[in-house]
Amino acid sequence: MKAAITSTGNTLESPLDMSFGRCAYFVVYDTDSQSIEFLPNPNKEAEEGAGTASVQLMASRKVSKIISGEFGIKIKPLLDSLRIQMIVLNDPKIKVKKILEMLNH
Repeated sequence: MKAAITSTGNTLESPLDMSFGRCAYFVVYDTDSQSIEFLPNPNKEAEEGAGTASVQLMASRKVSKIISGEFGIKIKPLLDSLRIQMIVLNDPKIKVKKILEMLNH
């Protein structure tokens, strides 16, 4: 299973990014192979449509869960249609490493 985490930086010590569509990085984690990929968000500076473009990016990476602080109102129906689970973590201090540990349990 692949999960994506929004991150403010490109290390395991980076905190969760509270924004989905305009996050700094996506951390794509494969629970089967334990591989971790840090993707700079190409939609971070988009005038509009950052959230939907980010959903398409995550879908292209075959992600089945996305963990972020918050999602825009257009995102839930889109994720539902793609069968991608949306997980809201309202903790701006939690680090990527801790979220990965939670995914492994």
